[in-house]
Amino acid sequence: MDKERIEGSLNQAKGIVKEVAGKVSGDSKLEAEGKADKAAGKIQNAVGGVKDTLRGK
Repeated sequence: MDKERIEGSLNQAKGIVKEVAGKVSGDSKLEAEGKADKAAGKIQNAVGGVKDTLRGK
């Protein structure tokens, strides 16, 4: 598994936590940060998947 996929998954999880915390506390800035982290994590995970495919893993 590529390092990008691991980091991407962690960023997605961090984003989900931030998004939920923002919703619960009514903090729209924190919620937006969470959504951005989650999206960045998905992209990073996809890049890692492409790297894995190119390496034949």
